[in-house]
Amino acid sequence: MYNHIKVIGFDADDTLWVNETYFREAEHRFAKLLSKFETENKIDQELFKMEMQNLPLYGYGVKGFVLSMVESALELSNHSVSNKTIDSILNIGKDMLNKPVELLDGVEEVLKTLSPKYRLILATKGDLLDQERKLEKSNLSDHFHHIEVLSDKKETNYANLLKHLDIKPSEFLMVGNSLKSDILPLVAIGANAVHVPFHTTWAHEEVTKEETNGKQYRTINSLKELLKLLP
Repeated sequence: MYNHIKVIGFDADDTLWVNETYFREAEHRFAKLLSKFETENKIDQELFKMEMQNLPLYGYGVKGFVLSMVESALELSNHSVSNKTIDSILNIGKDMLNKPVELLDGVEEVLKTLSPKYRLILATKGDLLDQERKLEKSNLSDHFHHIEVLSDKKETNYANLLKHLDIKPSEFLMVGNSLKSDILPLVAIGANAVHVPFHTTWAHEEVTKEETNGKQYRTINSLKELLKLLP
């Protein structure tokens, strides 16, 4: 099916290594810290609203998430939250940044098998410093010909990246866990995409059935299945 592919792009977070799980854990810790002000459900809702409001300013990643937690804590407590709680929120963020990189099943085997045959690129979004740190901890950088940390993953971001790297969309295959960020924008610009779902999806990355209707992409259960799709 993918005989014409020359370049394969991989998403990083929740495609190569665990990420979203740590955000869910952090949200739970945050809700416990603020439990005297609101229910966990309400705290989650308000934090998500704050994150969406701040996204154009802070972008994606742990640091923007921490700032949104601090702002949410001030708002939910009517500015009565203690310095000690703010300190605890900052520590949640530091713990997230210091997490070990936990590779998903089959990642090393897949990259090792594909890198001699294809040009592999890593296309991820988030905070540059944090993503560089995770990549270094992962010991995977040698498999990639090019590494790009994008501010966002929309059609224009991908189109500009492929143009910059002189890659024809028809010869490019993107592999990722997010339909919204890794799959649909690629399909829209005439590239190929393979969806590898992760068990947890951030609400901002969710898409409706209407958005995926009639779109041409493949879904596999694990990264290892990618090897069966490629010659």
